[in-house]
Amino acid sequence: MPEFSSISPQLTYPKTRKTDQTDDYHGTKVADPYRWLEDDRSAETGEWVKAQNAVTFGYLNQIPYQDQIRNRLKQLINYPRYSAPSRKGEWFYFYKNDGLQNQSVLYRQKGLYGPPEVVIDPNTLSADGTTQLVSFQLSKDGRFAAYALSKAGSDWQTIQVLDTKTLRNLPDQIEWVKFSGAAWQGDGFYYSRYDQPTPGEELSSRNEFMKVYFHRLNTSQAQDELIYEDQAHPLRYFFAQTTEDERYLILNVSEGTDGSEIWYKDRHSGNKAFTLLFEGFQFNYSVIDNLGDALVVHHNNGAPNYKLSQVIPATGALSDLIPEKTEKLDEARLSGGKLFANYLKDATSRISVYDVAGNFENEVLLPGLGSVGGFGGEHGDPFVFYTFTSFTAPPTIYRYDIATRESTLFRAPEIAFQSAGFETTQVFFSSKDGTRVPMFLTCRKGLQRNGDNPTLLYGYGGFNISLTPGFSAFLIPFLEQGGIYVQMNLRGGSEYGETWHQQGMKLRKQNVFDDCIAAAEYLIAERYTSPQKLALRGGSNGGLLVGAVINQRPELFRVAIPEVGVMDMLRFHKFTVGWGWVSDYGSSDNPEEFNALYAYSPIHNIKTGLPYPATLIVTADHDDRVVPAHSFKYAATLQEHYTGLNPVLIRIETNSGHGASNIIKSIETATDVYSFLLWNMGVEELK
Repeated sequence: MPEFSSISPQLTYPKTRKTDQTDDYHGTKVADPYRWLEDDRSAETGEWVKAQNAVTFGYLNQIPYQDQIRNRLKQLINYPRYSAPSRKGEWFYFYKNDGLQNQSVLYRQKGLYGPPEVVIDPNTLSADGTTQLVSFQLSKDGRFAAYALSKAGSDWQTIQVLDTKTLRNLPDQIEWVKFSGAAWQGDGFYYSRYDQPTPGEELSSRNEFMKVYFHRLNTSQAQDELIYEDQAHPLRYFFAQTTEDERYLILNVSEGTDGSEIWYKDRHSGNKAFTLLFEGFQFNYSVIDNLGDALVVHHNNGAPNYKLSQVIPATGALSDLIPEKTEKLDEARLSGGKLFANYLKDATSRISVYDVAGNFENEVLLPGLGSVGGFGGEHGDPFVFYTFTSFTAPPTIYRYDIATRESTLFRAPEIAFQSAGFETTQVFFSSKDGTRVPMFLTCRKGLQRNGDNPTLLYGYGGFNISLTPGFSAFLIPFLEQGGIYVQMNLRGGSEYGETWHQQGMKLRKQNVFDDCIAAAEYLIAERYTSPQKLALRGGSNGGLLVGAVINQRPELFRVAIPEVGVMDMLRFHKFTVGWGWVSDYGSSDNPEEFNALYAYSPIHNIKTGLPYPATLIVTADHDDRVVPAHSFKYAATLQEHYTGLNPVLIRIETNSGHGASNIIKSIETATDVYSFLLWNMGVEELK
């Protein structure tokens, strides 16, 4: 493949010190010369980051249309964006972003059309706008709310309590919370936390021994009651929830991202100990709510496409409410005295409504093929809200009336984008083993299949996560340049239920990479694009996807954008919550799984002499989910072994985490990614 970089034909990268660090995995010696980069708080690593960013931004800032892309992004994103409202008594709560606010603001209003008032404005909580409001959970009577804040993109959260009558905080403050909600019961709430980490290791040390506590209002965290801990199993998650009537306390237990165990307490029984309801961890169980004595459960036990059942905890009697169908039951809600079932048909939403006995009533007529979220509410609500979106339709909010079964438009966005000029097509291709895999292509109408269209291929393929259609203003500048955005539904996700997921996990992970390679080959064979105009992008597990695929088939791509990727598959489980991914990836501690991991681990399969595409690695200094050491070591290794002219750069954001911590950082990252992508495809000026 020809190499193109008219800005700098030969970049000079910072020298990265190598050590003789070597590990023995079941008799296989594996070198890890850049292990020292795992210490992301050392002075040496800090200097390395500065030097790498100097090279990266020196390159990016010379691209002549950076300002043009940045200004177009600001123009497109500068429109009011709303969440669907949620009701509590006479109040309706909702989020709104005026356009370019760093964080969305939480509002409330009396009735649907009363004057809105600010409840919490996160933009006022930090000078750089990187403090995020990540959750807001009201007490049963709506008088108090527990809300969680995160700083600089970290997964660590602090919970505070708001008096909704005065809109002032109580003195309560709860620290070292991660992956938790606030489950109200009476005069307080349940939450999960870890012990305070060693100072200086807050963003990298392994999180172990999660505990569940109960916090009473107007008390200190030191007084919180320990509800549950498990000293025998340090690597488990514990998540508490309560039913709407606060009768049942549910304890969700998991050993990672797949498989769960359910325990419960019934306030009516007088039993203060938890009782096992569903033993783990072979299946996924999720309690939706209760109907009197019965709990309503969404699960895949005996139903790879999931179903809805009800169980009487006291007796263990289990019966189906909504049996399994050929489509995956993605989620279910119990609101307004109805069951709302969200099915996925070829990765697009279908909504069915049932009564609480499981009798089908009607389908909700949607505006088109896309994704739907919402239908949440309380048992007595007369109406609920949902949001519809697609690749060309910004999120639009509808009100669904329980009695009439009719949807009415509640709020439509106004954006400077003529969606009528663009279209989305779903195609299917055959993977290496013959599996039929779908993907969505979005582009201008009338696009010519001439093999010369800039194309951005995006995928994830893991952790039971479905990639469904969704609008993003950040994609529009690329589409306006004649680009094609392609979203793959790779195995490892959940688009077709648990079978689809299992075909892309652990020893079968190579199927995910084969699917991606087949997608690229399809786009080239069908003349949508060519290797000179094809880019591959993915984040987190999708960053792993990019790293693995460009090792295996680098000649298929002109550009690669691995973002916050899991790049060291032999050591990922040693940092923060990486142990929770063993359920999907496997572990290098297991000999058979080590062999599979070592065969595709991005860092360990970089080879000298391969024609790697122009690569922009993206990470952030406060990413404590996929620690930046993954990207640091990957960049150092690729810069060492690649000898061609294509740039291999790493962009390291500050005060940001696994995702951008504010809107300005999102715009800057998108500007750099699109500038890098188009420039390395040979685009010297924009249309």
